[in-house]
Amino acid sequence: MSELPVWEQRYRAARVTLPDWAEDAPDRCLYVSNVTGTFELYAWDRGTDEHRRVTARANGTTDGLLSPDGESVWWFDDTDGDEFGVWRAQPFAGGPDVEAAPGVPAGYPAGCEIGRTLSVVGISTDDGSTVYVVRPEGATVLYACEHDADVAALSRDDRLVLLEHSEHGDSRHRALRVLTVDGDVVGDLWDGEGLGLSAVGFSPTGSTVLALHEQEGRQLPLLWDAETGRVDRLSVELEGDLSADWYADGSALLVVAEARGRTTLHRVGLDGSVTTLNTPVGSVTGATARPDGTVEFSWSSAASPTVIRSTSGEVVLAAPGPAAPGSVPVTDAFVDGPGGTIHSLVAQPPGTGPFPTVFVVHGGPHHLHSDAFYSDRAAMVDLGCAVVDVNFRGSTGYGSAWRDAITGRPGLTELEDVAAVRAWAVATGLADPERCAISGGSWGGYLTLLGLGTQPELWAAGVAAVPVADYVAAYEDEMEPLKAFDDALFGGSPTEVPERYEQCSPLTYVDAVVAPVLVLAGANDPRCPIRQIDNWLAAAEAAGKDVEVYRFDAGHGSLVVDERVRQARAELDFLAKRLGLEPLP
Repeated sequence: MSELPVWEQRYRAARVTLPDWAEDAPDRCLYVSNVTGTFELYAWDRGTDEHRRVTARANGTTDGLLSPDGESVWWFDDTDGDEFGVWRAQPFAGGPDVEAAPGVPAGYPAGCEIGRTLSVVGISTDDGSTVYVVRPEGATVLYACEHDADVAALSRDDRLVLLEHSEHGDSRHRALRVLTVDGDVVGDLWDGEGLGLSAVGFSPTGSTVLALHEQEGRQLPLLWDAETGRVDRLSVELEGDLSADWYADGSALLVVAEARGRTTLHRVGLDGSVTTLNTPVGSVTGATARPDGTVEFSWSSAASPTVIRSTSGEVVLAAPGPAAPGSVPVTDAFVDGPGGTIHSLVAQPPGTGPFPTVFVVHGGPHHLHSDAFYSDRAAMVDLGCAVVDVNFRGSTGYGSAWRDAITGRPGLTELEDVAAVRAWAVATGLADPERCAISGGSWGGYLTLLGLGTQPELWAAGVAAVPVADYVAAYEDEMEPLKAFDDALFGGSPTEVPERYEQCSPLTYVDAVVAPVLVLAGANDPRCPIRQIDNWLAAAEAAGKDVEVYRFDAGHGSLVVDERVRQARAELDFLAKRLGLEPLP
C-alpha cells in the first residue's frame, strides 16, 4: 500500500471497532472491520484468538449484536443500504443464517435486545413504532404507537423492558417507560416539555435503570427504580455533557465527559464520586468496562489514527497491515457569534496564510466535530487547504440550550454561526476570502446547499454529500423516525407550518446560487432520499448553475472502501479545480 498517495492510504488502511462482548461469555466478542475492503462483522474468540468474518455482503454490514451466552450473532439485513429489513442470526462459530425473530415483519430498526429466554425487537414503519417480544413459540406485540419509540434495554432476568418513546409528541426530547414482557406498565418517567431523557440500560445486578437527563442544562446521569419510583440524579463534578454505562458488576458507572471537542474517561461511583482514568488528549468514540474492571476504549486524535486501547496499557485489538498515516493536530478557535461563543477546530497546512479554506459543517444536526482522526480533514490539509470544523448552534457537547437553539429555524441559525467563523478566519489571516468553500454530508450537505443559496457572496465552492435539498419532498419520502424528528424540529409538518419549510429549504434559494457545487447522492438513501435531491438538481440545471453530480449505488454513505476512495477523489479533485490548487496524485 506504500505506493499509494498518503491521502489514499488513510482511507484504505484496515480498521477495527471497539469489540462488544457477550455478557455471560466475555471472551466472545464482535467487532466491525474493513480488512476485506468492505466493512463487515467479525466474531473474535479471545480465548483462542480466532477471528471469523460473520457477514459478507456486497454493500457491507455494521449492525450486529451478540446473545448473552455468546452462542449467536444477530445482524441486520437490509437491501443495499436502505436500512429497511429484518434481523438474522448465525452461530458464533459459523453456520447458516436463519431468521432471528420469526413473526417480526420487516421495518426500520428501532432497537433490539437479545435475552436468555426471549428477545425484544423494535421496528418502525409508516404506521409508527411496534415492539415485539420474541419467544420460541412465536412473536407477540408488546407495544405499538404512532409516535417514534425504541427498545433501549432488557433486564438480565428477561422480566422488564425499557423503552424510549415520544408519545407526548416530541421525538427530540423523549420519555422513558418500563414494561413487563407481558405488557404491564411498571413505571413512566418524563422530565417535561423540552427536557429529554436518554435510556442506557438496566443494572447488571438488578432492575435499576441508568439514564441521562437534562434538568441542569446539560446531559447528566440518573438512576431510576421504576418499581418504587425512586429517582437519583447524580451530582457529578465533571465539565461538559456526560454519557455513561454500567461497570460489569453494577458497582459504578463508566462516564465519558465531552467538552470542547475532546473527551475524558471516568469511573463514577453511585454516590457521584469521580475517579479519572488515564487517557491521552483526543477523543474516545466508545468505551466498555470489562468484567475484570479494566476499561477498553476506542481513541484517536486529529493527528493520530484510531487505536483500541485498555486502561491496562495494552492495545486490545489491532487491524492487520500498516496503520493509516497520521496528520496535523488541530487548534481551537472561539468566536463571538450571534447566539454565543462558537467553538471550532482548525487544521492547517505548512506555511503561513491566508490559505484556501474549507469550512466543514457536520451532520446530525445533533452531533459535533471533535479532536478525532478524520481522513477527509487530513486529505484536505494535504491538498493545501486550511480546514475549519464549526460546532455551530445545534451541536452536542455544549449543553442543551446550544443544541436546541436551532428549533423552529433550522439551517439558517447554524449558517449565521458559520458566517461568523468565516469572518473570523478572514480577519485573522487564516482564510483567503476569495477561496472559501463550504462542505458537509447529510445535515452538513443540507447546510452546504442552503448556505450556497442564502450566503452566495461568501463561498467560492461547495461540496454537498447526501444532502437534504428539497425539504418538503425529503419529508414526504424519508423514513418515519425522521419525519417525527422534523415535526419536533420545525414545530410541525410541511402541511402545518409550510412557511418554515419553505424558508429553510435549499430549493427555495437555488436561483441565488453562484458558486460551483458538487453533489453526491446515494440511490437507496432513506434519510436524504434521491427524489428530493433530483428536484434540486433539476432546478439548478434549469437555472444554468455550475453543478457536478456523483451518484453511487448505496444508502446514506457507503461501506465499501473502493467507493469511499472514489468519492474522496471526486471531492478533492473538485476542490482543487475550484480553489486553484494542484490536484493530489
